Amino acid sequence: MIALTLDAAQQRAVDAPFEAGLVITGGPATGKTTALLARLERSRTLGCKTPLVASISGAAPAPLHALAYEVVAESGETLQAIDDVEAESLFQNGAAPLLAMESDLIELQIDPEVPGLRTPERFLDSAFRLQRRLTEALITPDDFLQRSLEGAVEFYAKPPNLAHPNLIMATKSEHRTSLAITPSELQRQYRRETDLTKLLAQLYRSYARMLDERRCATARDAVAKAARILARDPSYGARLRERFATAFLDDAHELTFGETTLLRSIFGDDLRGVTLAGEFPATRDNTIERIELTQRFRLLPRTEVLRPGTQRDEARAIASYVADLIRDGAAPKSIAVLMRSVRCAAVYEEALLDRGVDVRIGGDYNVFNDRRALDALALLWNVHDAFRHEWLLRTLEGSAMALSDASLAALCGEPAEKQEVLFEEPPATPPSGEKRRDPERHVRLGRNVLGGDCDSELSEIARLRVERFRRMREEWVHAQTRLPIDELVLLVWHEGLAREGPPDSSRARAQQRVLHDLLLRIRAFCATHPGATLGDVLTDAERRAESELE
Repeated sequence: MIALTLDAAQQRAVDAPFEAGLVITGGPATGKTTALLARLERSRTLGCKTPLVASISGAAPAPLHALAYEVVAESGETLQAIDDVEAESLFQNGAAPLLAMESDLIELQIDPEVPGLRTPERFLDSAFRLQRRLTEALITPDDFLQRSLEGAVEFYAKPPNLAHPNLIMATKSEHRTSLAITPSELQRQYRRETDLTKLLAQLYRSYARMLDERRCATARDAVAKAARILARDPSYGARLRERFATAFLDDAHELTFGETTLLRSIFGDDLRGVTLAGEFPATRDNTIERIELTQRFRLLPRTEVLRPGTQRDEARAIASYVADLIRDGAAPKSIAVLMRSVRCAAVYEEALLDRGVDVRIGGDYNVFNDRRALDALALLWNVHDAFRHEWLLRTLEGSAMALSDASLAALCGEPAEKQEVLFEEPPATPPSGEKRRDPERHVRLGRNVLGGDCDSELSEIARLRVERFRRMREEWVHAQTRLPIDELVLLVWHEGLAREGPPDSSRARAQQRVLHDLLLRIRAFCATHPGATLGDVLTDAERRAESELE
């Protein structure tokens, strides 16, 4: 049982009958989640059937996404779950033939000068984000094409009066020439808009086709499929309603149109038995009872302004303040340092670790971009391909080997006494095929490290470290043939990574957390990609490090 103290509004929300839909709304810190948890506990006390619980703080989540995959599977189509990074890769692969001006573009009669095609990476990024929005709104490629073309015809058949005095007066003088549009210019813009619409619809179709061929789907794709299945077969929704008599959803204001449609397909348009908690605006819809919470249960924050000279000074001041709070008895888990994005959080984490404060980063944190994860991935790249020099240099200058600039320069250069080859080799060609004045630049560092041609030019300490790394790498390469990927990863990290900080220090614990998170992601990739090689794992990690969707 959960012992909670509730105000009158919260108690009314808890005691409301379960036969009808209920919306619990209010501003931040008004106790919406508390009331939702108490209402869930009351439903269990009354012996209601198994509830469909989604995203409630403090409760084990059973998201709508899992239900969507289940609905699709019971319809006879088993889907492999993929995330947005993998979906974006599929989208780009499907777009490659189209953007290469192949047959699809010709058949669509699209002008190759469509705005955006000259910068395909930016164009595909925007197109993929549009596709995600369309999928969430349950808009198919054909629906998108038809609505867009109808809208273009409607707009350009009756364009606005660009010569209206009010419009001219509201436009800056330097931009008024843009209002002098001739009929031929309007026709040209109409043609460009229809070309862009056809191209986007075709990209959307190719992406959907690739999902069907590979039998995979993101969560939003699965929700869209499940919503259409339930729309075709209402009896299945009735069976789900018998299974889930009630549903409790926190942060329900973030539900997409597809997720809301899925809920209505199960519980009806009036959402009988569904309790939604979130920050909903005022509405005239009276089909669902609405209880608004107004009492705040958290004090407003106290504001103190600090104007340090540099970001590093600011980080040190924050770390000192946090360390003082902990020393005075504050629970570390009750302290949070908030920022607009954690992509610039490294300097603040370093300052906190310097003060011995344990740190856990959340939000838009990408573990594949963490410096500790990059050090760990660099060792794996050294095993897979020692001629990826950006990763090899990271290992050589890292804390485990710590080679000086002079040693690195020697390893990157030609040996002073180069051994003459018995047979003349053809000139090396860079992987990209580009011509260089130094054709062996892309292989020299890896060859010197693996072959030892420059060992005599290194200091005694540097030579011993390079020789040790060479021996370890040979053992790792042999172990690659007999160990599963996750065991190989643990072996390489155990032997090749330097520990950060003394044992059981905040730095050591932070490093172990990052490596644990990275290992979990590697294992998850191997579980969803049977037969994957170490190269596949590293290529996926590299793609995720560069993606904005990770």
